[in-house]
Amino acid sequence: MIRILNAELEKLLAMRDPIILWEAMRYSVFAGGKRLRPQLLAGACLGLGGSIEEALPFACAVEMIHTYSLIHDDLPAMDDDDLRRGMPTSHKMFGQGMAILAGDGLLNLAYETMLAACGSMGDKMGRGVKAASILAKAAGSSGMVAGQSVDILSENKKIDERTLLYMHANKTSALISASLEAGGILAGCGASCAKSLKEAGEKLGLAFQIRDDLLDITETTENLGKPANSDLKSNKSTYVSLFGIERAKADYERLSLESEEALGGLDWKDGFLLGLARKMHKGVPQKAE
Repeated sequence: MIRILNAELEKLLAMRDPIILWEAMRYSVFAGGKRLRPQLLAGACLGLGGSIEEALPFACAVEMIHTYSLIHDDLPAMDDDDLRRGMPTSHKMFGQGMAILAGDGLLNLAYETMLAACGSMGDKMGRGVKAASILAKAAGSSGMVAGQSVDILSENKKIDERTLLYMHANKTSALISASLEAGGILAGCGASCAKSLKEAGEKLGLAFQIRDDLLDITETTENLGKPANSDLKSNKSTYVSLFGIERAKADYERLSLESEEALGGLDWKDGFLLGLARKMHKGVPQKAE
């Protein structure tokens, strides 16, 4: 699956003028990463009877959206990180201005890609429009951007459980959940199935964020590929700082299992997506260093 996704991303991000902009866009997209969100989207589509051809444009779009958010998240005005996936961040390589534009370029190319796909879907165009709308909402001011806004506003403050869960639900879970839901919509799944995918994605996304919070305090910079203890240094509230390590571990395990159970209740044509969900549930570090 990753090979297919990368081949399509290569086509979509083929070099053109201005060269430096496209170099910056390609740099972050091809700097590594597990392609988690596009795999979830494609896996949901294929597993529920759709085709890879229907899924690919939207899967690539969600990866471009995710990458744009990382570029902007690393900027000095946001998290001010120097490393991402073990490599210098975009603004360290290309400067802040070009990094901002690379993120803007990826976000807009994602929408261009989905709209072009919708135009070639014939009588299935409605599915494409709905899937694109789900992804756009999850990425915007009702989703990821909203979560990032609360993240910025919460720096150097003690926040309550409601605020933390809102931040995580929008900053992290929204796009993961939308990837699953959009994949199902592209395959033609009904309202009940789409709801189950969305809810499973919300649990999976929160579990993913809790694991990230745990790893931030237990792993080294070398293992993470980005600065360790960055949340602590930035005085940010996390699941671990608010609830402690033991509850974070317990909630991670519970949410991971609940998401797998929710997905397991659907009528899958193959086991790729279920296998991917189980792979995400790797367990958590046993002690903080």
